[in-house]
Amino acid sequence: MQASIKVSRDPAVQYLLRIGDSCLIHAQRLAEWCGHAPILEEDIALSNMALDLVGQARAVLTRAGELEGAGHDEDQLAFLRDERDYLNLTLVELPRGDFAVTVLRNFAMATLLKLLWQRLQQSSDAELAAIAGKAVKEARYHQQHAGDWLLRLGDGTEESAKRASAALELLWPYVAEMFESDAVDEHAASTGLGPRWADLREEWMAEVMPVLSEAKLKAPAERAFRSTGKQGRHSEHMGYILAEMQHLQRAFPGGVW
Repeated sequence: MQASIKVSRDPAVQYLLRIGDSCLIHAQRLAEWCGHAPILEEDIALSNMALDLVGQARAVLTRAGELEGAGHDEDQLAFLRDERDYLNLTLVELPRGDFAVTVLRNFAMATLLKLLWQRLQQSSDAELAAIAGKAVKEARYHQQHAGDWLLRLGDGTEESAKRASAALELLWPYVAEMFESDAVDEHAASTGLGPRWADLREEWMAEVMPVLSEAKLKAPAERAFRSTGKQGRHSEHMGYILAEMQHLQRAFPGGVW
């Protein structure tokens, strides 16, 4: 069985891992809908969005490995870390849930990623800026697609509205983590690598709240609770998704088709 790799604690590397890991784990959850979506068109759409996110994760993890300088490639960073070394948002690791959960989570994440990629186009790291230039176009589509579905669910049938409201109650407490700042964010902002995620909050709210209102959904009141996935402290669900993700690479180290 392949042993885990050790990952650098350099703040620039950690900043990139937060982005790459969030894209990667979000992609895994979206991919779980392949063959199970409510309509064929959506089955294809969700699978394609998952592939977009995997592509973004690959590019960012590759760059993180280059900055780290320890010889770790995208596959090693994706599949050979311990749970505590993944720095994704807790929101993306929560179970797939029903279609309303997937739509709302995708809308929240796509909005965040769109705003983040927009800022990262001016990154002091030319490679990251180039990645952002391509990724922002994908994020815009993801946001529009998920937003359209959110309106259809929230302002649809009694059952769809009920499920959309339940999804909002479930996921909203995990949104606050998106905008928590720490030394990693401060380093990124001071070096020009990227923005503090907290600096995206106002714009995120300005784009999300009108859609919720149009969908006849009301965001729950903010709570003191803060999830800590960006710090490497995950929910009980993370271990299960990693066990599935890592099995082949761990069992057959360096295996290729």
